[in-house]
Amino acid sequence: MKPILQVALDFVDLARAIKAAREAVKGGVDWLEVGTPLIKAEGMNAIREIKKIFPKYKIVADMKTMDAGRLEVEMAAKAGADIVEIMGAASDTTIRECVEAGKNYGAEILVDLLEIENPRERAREIEKSGANYIGVHTPIDTQMLGEKPFEIIRKVRKVTNLPIAVAGGINSENVVDAIKAGANIIIAGGAIIKSENAIESTRKIKKAMESMKAIKTTLYKRMGLKDIRKILGLVSSPNLSDAMHRGGSLKGIYPVVKGVKMIGEAITVRTYPGDWAKPVEAIDIAKKGSVIVIDAGGVGPAVWGELATESAIQKGISGVVIDGAIRDIPEITKLKFPAFARLITPEAGEPKGFGEINVPVNAAGVKVFPGDWLVGDDDGVVVIPYVKAVEIANRAMDVLERENRVRKEIREGSTLSSVMELLKWEKRG
Repeated sequence: MKPILQVALDFVDLARAIKAAREAVKGGVDWLEVGTPLIKAEGMNAIREIKKIFPKYKIVADMKTMDAGRLEVEMAAKAGADIVEIMGAASDTTIRECVEAGKNYGAEILVDLLEIENPRERAREIEKSGANYIGVHTPIDTQMLGEKPFEIIRKVRKVTNLPIAVAGGINSENVVDAIKAGANIIIAGGAIIKSENAIESTRKIKKAMESMKAIKTTLYKRMGLKDIRKILGLVSSPNLSDAMHRGGSLKGIYPVVKGVKMIGEAITVRTYPGDWAKPVEAIDIAKKGSVIVIDAGGVGPAVWGELATESAIQKGISGVVIDGAIRDIPEITKLKFPAFARLITPEAGEPKGFGEINVPVNAAGVKVFPGDWLVGDDDGVVVIPYVKAVEIANRAMDVLERENRVRKEIREGSTLSSVMELLKWEKRG
């Protein structure tokens, strides 16, 4: 079977889905998937409308059926679905009902192995059931941890002759790996529907599939801990705050130097107001690329200035965050050193030596632990707990990518309210 490119239209608004589908079709996509969010938001009408607009294209309805199999397959097939996607975690009885219903109403059945503990064994059972396709799917929440589905594809390919569909983080850079692992149907979601130019993004994936040569991409991929600094370099503090459910920001801590970005792991300092001994000592301890976070009680006098900044630059430190006061702003600005503080004052304190280094500190009401990641820019500072750093960084990339698509639609003559269909989704009552 020649590899097929399928686009997953995972929108909640039909108009946006249709717009993206038109672009994907121009780019050379083969199949169109009416995604689960779209079906939940718009019902069977989403399938009906997309089939009407694209009658020559195979339409996949991602129903994620777990029960009432016959009824749900019948609904999707009558609305125009050529393939109905159901869950491999459903009972054997439900899967058989779906297969029989598919035969009755002219639809093929794709069974998704999402979250199946033993995919090899379940794949054997699914093939015996009479299903037409098997799906190997890395869920979005798992993608955010940097996981990929290719090893599962290899295992499943060894035990089944059914065509395998792969979904979850597929892009022009890794699509060749998916095909080599044994995938026949490539399901691309975000790499197409979040793109500012879905036509070109589709073409890139298609070209990579046909040439079997990976095409590098910056966006639409999820990475692990070794790449976290690279990811954080692409996203903004607002992207990160959105990824943390509007959290993580250090309220009342402002950039002292505009137009510079700070990224690094925390080395923490707790000191007494105006006592700059421990902050300066932390410079000697800090590793290259780290960020010094100083809890000075949110008050002055200054515990940081030009000479501390010069020392930090010599050590390759990425920045300083002070819940307290800083001084020597003109000199620090000339040095373009990322510095963030609550207060600015000309008054310096005294080095008395009280305090601790590399202990949990309180910065603007947020607990910061040694090793937490910090990102600072003109909008402020966000703290990322080290235990969730990879997930939050990847989720921030997802936010950035989605905003790129919305920005594109606004620039084509729409407005934010219209693109997001705010009136439709306002809470009632």
